[in-house]
Amino acid sequence: MSSGEGQLDVARVRGLFPGLSDGLVHADGPGGALVPESVVRAVSQAMRVPIAGRGGVFASSARAEQLVAGARSAVADLVGGAPGGVVLGPNMTTLTYAVARALAKHWRRGDEIVVSRLDHDANIRPWLQVADELGLAVRWAEVDIETGELPDWQYDELVTDRTRLVAVTAASSAIGTRPDVASIAERAHRVGALVVVDAAHAAPHAPLDVEELGADFLLLSAYKWCGPHVGALVAHPGLLEELWPDKLLPASERVPDRFETGAPPFELYAGVAASVDHLAALCLEATGTRRERLRTSMAAVSRYEEQLFTRLDGALRSMAHVQVLGDPAWTTPTLSFTVDRLRPRQAATELARSGVCAWDGDFYSRELFDAIGVNETGGAVRLGLMHYNTVEEVDRLVDAVADLR
Repeated sequence: MSSGEGQLDVARVRGLFPGLSDGLVHADGPGGALVPESVVRAVSQAMRVPIAGRGGVFASSARAEQLVAGARSAVADLVGGAPGGVVLGPNMTTLTYAVARALAKHWRRGDEIVVSRLDHDANIRPWLQVADELGLAVRWAEVDIETGELPDWQYDELVTDRTRLVAVTAASSAIGTRPDVASIAERAHRVGALVVVDAAHAAPHAPLDVEELGADFLLLSAYKWCGPHVGALVAHPGLLEELWPDKLLPASERVPDRFETGAPPFELYAGVAASVDHLAALCLEATGTRRERLRTSMAAVSRYEEQLFTRLDGALRSMAHVQVLGDPAWTTPTLSFTVDRLRPRQAATELARSGVCAWDGDFYSRELFDAIGVNETGGAVRLGLMHYNTVEEVDRLVDAVADLR
């Protein structure tokens, strides 16, 4: 059984990341996390032995099967899904387009979909493009611009008997907001609508459970949680059986294989499994199955990151020359801000000179930043913490932003 609450030994954790030797403050986690040595080693080792395509009767083909099965099992453990419902692909965006096209075959003109302005464009644009092609009605869930919240009560009116799908994020990679996805999903399921949840940004920061969220489709990106550039779609295998994606004629018709087009990067699948093992081992007190260890370790990550973020968020909000966007009650350790008399690119450049890695722009949250009104001046600067960041680094961040006066 899992041992319950545990703590992170951050000094030990930092020793797992060769990239931290550069002395910079890596506050760019939302754009892609650093990679631990165990993941580097797993990918390298996979490339040192023969790996053929799947379906053969010889050893190198069997290795390919093992790598696919290992990655699917790892992703399933991460979110409480079934390995037979895990679709692997090049990235979350490509997989969203694939499922959008497959679902569109079941929809008709006059059907409705609901999207949110809080979301990354990868969970907006594929649905809008399908809606435009089919003549679907699009309903928008709006963000409270002052708080950055996505109120769940608005879905009482947005969701109707014609709603076929609700797309919503589990966490904003721009301002950190974690909406009440389960409440939104419950409203969608009342009318038989499907729920697509973008969990790419949420996965590195807290325990996830696909059923607790109410997600029919859960989308993930391994590079967000210290893995390689591989995307994953998690759904119930029975739901995938109802969908027929575009595929090549000789390609497998089995689920989930029929959703995976082209030759896969088997060596990166080794890295996916290793990255989930990394997360499961973050808390040394965690015991039990990998799924149980993941829940314990990710809970410890959430507590640790909350302490760091409270320090960072409070300090930045006290600065007269800084405007932090939104103030969500439930958040990941992520924020975006603007600086008086500096464009975001100028501010990010000055931070880089201070040894801080930070992104500027709209972070593919175009709808959100349009609503807030910052895109005309270049968007914002984003800081995002990970489990390898420290209090000392947060203080360096604070000093660097203070120097932007």
